[in-house]
Parts: sequence; C-alpha cells; structure tokens
Amino acid sequence: MKIGFIDNAVAKNTKTQALVLLVGTDKKLSAAGQALNKQSGGAIAKAIATSKFSGKRGQNISVIMPQASKVERVLVIGTGEAKKITPATLENIGGSIVSFSNHAGVKDAVVLVESGDAGRIAHGAELRSYRFDKYFTKKTPEEKAALESLRFASGNAKLAEKSYAALKPLAEGVFLTRDLVSEPANIINPETLSERAVAELEKLGVEVEVLGEPEMYKLGFGALLGVGQGSANESKLVIMKYNGLGKGSKAAPIAFVGKGVTFDTGGISIKPAGGMEEMKWDMGGSGVVIGLMRTLAGRKAKVNAVGVVGLVENMPDGNAQRPGDVVTSYSGQTIEVLNTDAEGRLVLADALWYTQKHFKPKIIVDLATLTGAIIVALGTSRAGLFSNNDKLAEQIAKVGEKVDEPVWRLPLAEVYDKQINSDIADMQNIGKDREAGSITAAQFLQRFVNDVPWAHLDIAGVAWSKKDSDICPKGGTAYGVRLLNELVAEYYEGNK
Repeated sequence: MKIGFIDNAVAKNTKTQALVLLVGTDKKLSAAGQALNKQSGGAIAKAIATSKFSGKRGQNISVIMPQASKVERVLVIGTGEAKKITPATLENIGGSIVSFSNHAGVKDAVVLVESGDAGRIAHGAELRSYRFDKYFTKKTPEEKAALESLRFASGNAKLAEKSYAALKPLAEGVFLTRDLVSEPANIINPETLSERAVAELEKLGVEVEVLGEPEMYKLGFGALLGVGQGSANESKLVIMKYNGLGKGSKAAPIAFVGKGVTFDTGGISIKPAGGMEEMKWDMGGSGVVIGLMRTLAGRKAKVNAVGVVGLVENMPDGNAQRPGDVVTSYSGQTIEVLNTDAEGRLVLADALWYTQKHFKPKIIVDLATLTGAIIVALGTSRAGLFSNNDKLAEQIAKVGEKVDEPVWRLPLAEVYDKQINSDIADMQNIGKDREAGSITAAQFLQRFVNDVPWAHLDIAGVAWSKKDSDICPKGGTAYGVRLLNELVAEYYEGNK
C-alpha cells in the first residue's frame, strides 16, 4: 500500500474512489464534511443521524455519492471523544481506516484530517496494512487487500510527511519482527534466524556476533545447550551491539535479551499434538529484540544498546535432555531439569548471565513467550511484568499504556523463590507445586541478573493474536517493539 500526503486545498480537486471523514462522538461534520454533505444531497448527515453510528472509535458507515461527484463514496470513521484522543488513538484510527477501506473494496482513498497528527494516523494505517502472504500461490481478488493507495490531506502536508517519516523505522522494526515470528520452523531455525539478524542489522551499522555450539561449550553454556541438544539444528547466541553515542563512547549500554526457541515440541516432556504448530512463535522474544535493534539503528537513536538472543530448537531425539538431568549454567549454578518443556528459562539463564557479565548494562529487559500460566492470569491483552527495580517497572508500565501495549506487574518474593530450590542442585527449573507458574519462572530468571536493574516481560499471551486488532492483522503482533522503543526514547536516550 502506498501512503502519501497532500494539503487540504489540493484535496478539494482530487479525484479518488473514496473520501474518509473522521467524526467524533459529537457527530459534527467539519467544514469539508459539510461541503461533502451538500454534494451528497444531505445523505451523509442523514446516514449518521439514522444509523447506529455514535462516533465511537472504530465505528463506520459508507455513503455512495451522486454520479456527478468526483468521489464515488464517503467513508465515515468514528474517532471517539476528542478529549481522549492520544497518539496511540490516532494510530488505531489509521488502522481502522485501512480495515474498513479493504472491507468496502476501496482501492484509492483520501483521508481528510481536520485536526490531529496526520503522520501519526498514517503510521497506524501502515501498521495495519501488514500482510504475511508470501506462501500463497493462489488468491482470489476478494481475498487480497483492496486498498492500494492512501493519501492524507491536512493543513500542512510537509509537516505530516515529516512526522510519518520519523516513525518509518519503527514500522520497519515491527514488520521485521512480525515476519520472523510468522515464518514456519522449517524456514526459521537458529542458523537462519542468526543469518537474518546479521543481514538486517549490519547494513544499519549494528555490530553482530554469532556464537555457535563450540564457542558456547567452551564458555560453559550448559543450560542453553542442554535445551538444543536434541535438535539437528545447531544452537546459537546472537549478540547485537549498537553504539548510538559513538564508537568511542564508554557509556554503559541498555540491554535487551530475548528467548529464541524456534520450535518447541516440549522435548521429552512433549506437548500435546493439538496446537503444537503454534510453537513456531516460541522465538517471539528474540524476534522483538531483533526488530527493536533495527528500529533503534534505523532512527539513529542516541543510545548505546545491546541485544542478546539465545536461539535453540527443542526436539525429542535420542540425544535430547531428559527430565531429571542436572546441568551447569554459564553462571556456575547448577539446575535440575524436571520438565524439558520449561526450557525458555534455561536459554535465558545463560543469555542473561552473559549480558550482565560482559556488558555491565544500566538495565536489562528480557522478553519471552515463557509460560502458559501468564495467559491464564492476564489473558491476551497484557504482558506480565516482573522486576527487581520499582523505577524501571514504573517506566515500562507508563510507556506501555502510552503506546497501547499494556503490562501488569506481578510480585517477586522469597516465598516464591523457595519453590525452585532443588533437592540435588542449586535450583530446579519448575516450582514444587503448579501454583504461581509465571512467578516461579521469573524467580528463576532473577537468579541470573545479580543486582542489575532488570525487568522480565512474559509475552506468551500477546506475541501472537488469533484475531485482528486496529493496527495488526491476526498473527504475529511484534508486541514489545513499540513499547521498548518508547522506553528508550523517553528515559534512556541522549543525556537522560
């Protein structure tokens, strides 16, 4: 889909298949809307007055214009209460425009933006336009996206285009993450995912280092390597370094760590067959970190950042890790593996220790599709947040609400930590009881960060969606890229 910007004065004489009017809960038409209503013989106002349209965000109606008009139809999109409109709301409005235009079969549309940031609305439209359809060989016209061109008319087209351009690297990072998460596991494995990270990031100036199994064996990555030992695909650790403050800068970086289980059968503790195909996105945390690093480098963020992702495939062959095995992690701590399907925390254990030891970061944020228990607790609308630092937790919660990627903080406490003490090793990889599964998983991770301010985001419920949202079609969501980009921009960029 092509996105462009024009001034309001130009829009009056622009021929298009559809004009989009944005109408709030007051149901008042703008000056341009009133002119269109006059052209329609009052049909627009009548449609608003006689339908269930109340101006709530996402509501829509379509009005066919008279044959003599330059416009075939007018699409009326609800924007909600004016006082409640935020940048995230504008993005959602943009997504609604794309969704409704496709539903109406519109190929070309012009959006009349009387108020608000047209560039931000266009950014939301772009996010919603994403499609992962590379493996389709046959699609009917009805199955394909109809919308090919979307232009935004505002009082200052150059300013709107500048706003949109500033957000373009973020959209590219989101799309990269969605692509990676959507790929099937026969395409994305530890080797190919590491190669994709190199290809996408090095061209933007990010230094990428990939450690294979020989290097990790030498370092003593017993936890991560144990997970991948049943797979024919070699495990990898990918380290991505972005020096936005200049290569000579000695400022401590901020660090992001991602779980990258490119397919999770559960190992010997094998999962049920139903739904196992979804485990291709168990590398969602690593996908977010790679997409985030692309965003930061793409927009030339003034920050030093490190991304570390542990990439493995959890398979149940004759060499696979067994329940009851004891492994020695990179930290030197021993782990009794009671359930091979609680593997993500083992991958993160070595990745987190490597990150805090080698980079001494200001903060560490890890992301992982870690537990099914977080979906039971929070559903599919919020990520679970765990942290050893109140300030960092508050920052993440604040920006999560701002960009509409909300989180909910859950507790960490000694009573939960005791549940992962093992009878024969330093710890076990699951709690003694089935209760508080997401919390005991987070307690496990906390043992590998020392005193570094750290936050863990359990994104198991939000990394993939089975239904469309305003700015994302069903599938991989890239939840976390926008949140963490905003965290960097608001609290850690430049001299902050």
